[in-house]
Amino acid sequence: METSSNNYTHSRQMKKYAFGIIVMIAGLLLLGYNTGLIPYEWKHIFFSWQMLLIAIGVINLMNRDNWVPGIILISIGSFFILPRLFFLPDNFTHLFWPLILITAGVVILVKRLPGHRGWTQAGRANAMDEGYVRQDNIFSGSKRRISSQAFKGGQINCVFGGAEIDLTQSKLAEGIYDLEVNAIFGGVTVIVPSDWKIELKVTSILGGFTDKRAYIKENPDPSKVLVIRGSAIFGGGEIKSY
Repeated sequence: METSSNNYTHSRQMKKYAFGIIVMIAGLLLLGYNTGLIPYEWKHIFFSWQMLLIAIGVINLMNRDNWVPGIILISIGSFFILPRLFFLPDNFTHLFWPLILITAGVVILVKRLPGHRGWTQAGRANAMDEGYVRQDNIFSGSKRRISSQAFKGGQINCVFGGAEIDLTQSKLAEGIYDLEVNAIFGGVTVIVPSDWKIELKVTSILGGFTDKRAYIKENPDPSKVLVIRGSAIFGGGEIKSY
């Protein structure tokens, strides 16, 4: 599906632009702090894990297929940074889980509304015909076995959920392809043939994504590479082989 491939490439470019802008802003803030223009007490707000979550959420919003993880990350970061900006009651943090559940419910309802611009079942089927996978799990879990003979990557998003993708019956397409994995308060397991060449480029924040293959065969075709990139935030994932 040429259109889906072009959209995916465009979304990646937009995310790179957003990342570059955020890095530039961080540099300006650090320069302001080092020159005394920004008070010391503000440094611990601008350079905090809460602000990092907000920044990653903004980057995810650049991809319309990643708006759910983006909104959740921005919401979590904003929730925990508010007590550092304003005087709030001591029991404010007790609202965290109720608000998260309400947000998740709204997201689930919106994704089910008629005319919502998400991936329809037909769209997902067409994507799989072209060797792409798309999986979104929000407060849910799934297991899928994929047998594409020209696998070209795709995207897996797990927010307070989990996913297991079994690719042992699949073959990589010729070239270098990306599988984007975002595990936010969730987990992802990707099972691949032992002779696949895998490059792991996942950013982890209070989480991790590891290659746990006990045995890796020599790749018969080094021109076929699957790059697993994305983020593991308060979550994680692993690569396995049978």
